[in-house]
Amino acid sequence: MITLASEVMVQDAVGRVDSLDWQRISEDLEAQGSAVLKDLLSEEECRVLAEMYPKDSLFRSRVVMGRHGFGQGEYKYFNYPLPEMIEGLRTAIYPWLAPVANRWNAAMGVGVRYPDQHSEFIKRCHDAGQQRPTPLLLEYGEGDYNCLHQDLYGEHVFPIQVATLLSEPVRDFSGGEFVLTEQRPRMQSRPEVVPLRQGDAVAFAVHHRPVQGTRGVYRVNLRHGVSRLRSGRRHTLGIIFHDAQ
Repeated sequence: MITLASEVMVQDAVGRVDSLDWQRISEDLEAQGSAVLKDLLSEEECRVLAEMYPKDSLFRSRVVMGRHGFGQGEYKYFNYPLPEMIEGLRTAIYPWLAPVANRWNAAMGVGVRYPDQHSEFIKRCHDAGQQRPTPLLLEYGEGDYNCLHQDLYGEHVFPIQVATLLSEPVRDFSGGEFVLTEQRPRMQSRPEVVPLRQGDAVAFAVHHRPVQGTRGVYRVNLRHGVSRLRSGRRHTLGIIFHDAQ
């Protein structure tokens, strides 16, 4: 792990995870496929993370979205070893989400189960050749946006991921809302805009989730993206729990 934030700052950020209302978060995930993690990070922690973006030595790759038809803007995938705060958040959040992920798979008839600790799951990924880290920083400027998509990366996929807003709406940017769409069988897609403030995170379904219908459980398909930035600059930290092929 790389130390870029103070030890106290890292401890504060990681320690805050266990104090979140995980019962409410789990209920929201079950009900709608997303949940806000309110005040996950402080303003100073957000600043420290956003200021990592120009430090190219921290990252394994940079993606300019317009070159690939992904939207406008850019993002960078961190390299191993991850910065301590990001590694700590990834490790601390995962055990709270694994029970939800296992309930989803059971309800959808998917045989895969997720271990209690992230280190065990990431070993599963690495043993299958998925060894490239997936946590990332995203940067948007005026006119930028992120097309609806799914972050899969290989055979082993943890079905929930987390995005944390590092910039403050209105003060730092306008527009740039986090958007989810849910495609339901034989029905039109359901959109949802998740309002976030600086330091808030959203946990959301990566690909599929179960929904209880009148004739039993059915599977819905989700995608996520970011609407067009009207002004300013927006940074986001993405924490994906599986690694890439």
